[in-house]
Amino acid sequence: MLRAIIFDFDGVLAESVEIKTNAYALLFQEESKEVVRQIVDFHLRNGGMSRFEKFRFFYRDILHRSLSEKRLKGLCDQFSRLVVNKVVASAWVDGAKEFLAQNEERYKFAIISGTPEVELKEIVRRRTMNHFFCSVRGSPKNKVTLLCEVMSKYSLKPEEVVFLGDSETDWRAARECGVPFLLRYRLGEALPPGYAGPKLTSLNELEKKLHKIDSFLCRL
Repeated sequence: MLRAIIFDFDGVLAESVEIKTNAYALLFQEESKEVVRQIVDFHLRNGGMSRFEKFRFFYRDILHRSLSEKRLKGLCDQFSRLVVNKVVASAWVDGAKEFLAQNEERYKFAIISGTPEVELKEIVRRRTMNHFFCSVRGSPKNKVTLLCEVMSKYSLKPEEVVFLGDSETDWRAARECGVPFLLRYRLGEALPPGYAGPKLTSLNELEKKLHKIDSFLCRL
């Protein structure tokens, strides 16, 4: 029986993916259009990866330049200044707030995200949504580690959890931890390569999807 739902944040609870896409483009606006395109494409393909890892990839594999720890910290600080207030003000994903309010006594809720944990907790607090969640976790730890740590802390078995994410990174973390995965996707965007599992565009559909997953797990 399902006891807990673990959510990614950007694109799953808040419509904030575009905010971060625009921030990456702005930080590298002095580079060529092709470089900016590659940076944005990588970001979109790797939602859920921490910005620390993304910046290292950009410099190593796209810009082919060295990246000092001081420069990395500067980029991360700039990125944070560009996005935090906008993410706080961003719209809820359709149906998310209603689902949390209606089911907070039925399930444990947690968030795991590629956003730095201190920043994530500030955003969740400023959006006055922290009371819904037993745990809010972010980078620098990766999602496999975070997912396993949340499950261990609350004595959750894999079949008692659903991870709701919007990226291949999220899907891989769920598979590695043996947890059922549910994909939130936006109309017109590509699904993660090879993904054929359950999906939804709106969290208005979440109750129905969870019922199907729970019924399936009960038959195992």
